[in-house]
Amino acid sequence: MTDDRWLTADQLSAWKKLIAVVELLPGALESQLRRDADLSHFEYFTIAMLSEAPERTLQMTALASLTNSTLARLSHVVSRLEKRGFVRRELCAHDRRATNAALTAEGWTKVVATAPGHVATVRQNVIDPLTPNDVVDLDRIMGRILGALDPSNKMLAANQTQ
Repeated sequence: MTDDRWLTADQLSAWKKLIAVVELLPGALESQLRRDADLSHFEYFTIAMLSEAPERTLQMTALASLTNSTLARLSHVVSRLEKRGFVRRELCAHDRRATNAALTAEGWTKVVATAPGHVATVRQNVIDPLTPNDVVDLDRIMGRILGALDPSNKMLAANQTQ
């Protein structure tokens, strides 16, 4: 009989590696973006999600879901991005109670200039050490973990594919 209160040796090894990645990867991404673009990772992720949206505009609630954020956190970051001229808020034409975030021309220029360095950092730290099969496995595994963390798929991350 096994004791379910404790992890097996294999489970503990995998868990420790996951924790190390969770702790180290944000710092690597943040450092590169701060150094090369004067953006936090979350600021970049926010303007990147807007850059992929139709007309580079999303309702704030949709943008919060796409960035795995609360509306309060997103609102604070959008305020900072507005001050820098990268984003503007506007009333939603379809729902006057809602607010949209729209990427400005300056914001688009920032995304285009920033993306290559960010992608290089992601490749170096996540993609390049893996085989193509590992990438497929990583996607599957992360989907399962996201499914457990967000079973209602509120944050939409589990359904995002390229």
